Amino acid sequence: MEQHYLNLARDILANGIDRDDRTHTGTRSVFGRQMRFNLQEGFPLLTTKRVPFGLIKSELLWFLRGETNIKFLLEHNNHIWDEWAFERFVESEDYHGPDMTNFGRRAQEDEDFNAVYQATLKSFTDQILTDEAFADIYGDLGHVYGAQWRSWRGADGQVVDQIQQVIDQIKHNPNSRRLIVSAWNPAEVDEMALPPCHAFFQFYVADGKLSCQLYQRSGDVFLGVPFNIASYALLTHLIAHETGLDVGEFVHTLGDAHIYHNHFDQIQLQLSRESRALPTLRLNMEKSSVFEFEMDDIQLENYNPHGRIKAPVAV
Repeated sequence: MEQHYLNLARDILANGIDRDDRTHTGTRSVFGRQMRFNLQEGFPLLTTKRVPFGLIKSELLWFLRGETNIKFLLEHNNHIWDEWAFERFVESEDYHGPDMTNFGRRAQEDEDFNAVYQATLKSFTDQILTDEAFADIYGDLGHVYGAQWRSWRGADGQVVDQIQQVIDQIKHNPNSRRLIVSAWNPAEVDEMALPPCHAFFQFYVADGKLSCQLYQRSGDVFLGVPFNIASYALLTHLIAHETGLDVGEFVHTLGDAHIYHNHFDQIQLQLSRESRALPTLRLNMEKSSVFEFEMDDIQLENYNPHGRIKAPVAV
């Protein structure tokens, strides 16, 4: 199954178009691609590089709790959303630290600035963990995924718990073609630190199996997409568990699938490696609801990947 991902990376390198982007890092991208993963064949966590499953678990549980504040993530040593919260703080009137203009790009290019940036960012995250009032203001990312999944706000003021709603539909009307959750709320996109990249997903029940298809408008293929594959595979397992179904396929449809120019060396190294056997997912069978799961209730067995490959995040 990993070959689907590796083939996508090869396709982008060989056939993609070089384009500028929001971060001014530059990407090579293709438009409109699809990968399919049979979840019966193993859990689709990449083996050609180590992918930190703990970060995937904590982020998904954060979404499922309807959380939008990075404090929960920091309490689980998850820093993948730090930069977006930090950017909001830097742009506020309360920030009086070093000049952080274009901090993401400058941190990649200037070692001295990177040291200042890392120290300032750590001070920021430490304050999120220790200062509740500060965390309430600057730890919050706006109405990102968790809010849209669990508390979608309609024009009439009605609040919709999309995850609970889709679980109920799967249980009582599994043949429905409306088993859909959307994170893309046009009325609230401007209130989000980062508009949803994985924007819309749909479930499908057949032969006692639950499948999921994700539409992702934008995919950072080296850093982000491996997380997205594993996260939605895990979500499919969790909802299948609650609804009494086996798992079927995870279908990953991408709009702009891209590799950042400063990830080319890393992806070439990854492509030089041989895939290994996929791990197996184990869930705590005593938990009956997706909302009851904690970190220790979700475990991987026999994950034996190649080593980690580091790369900068484009913010």
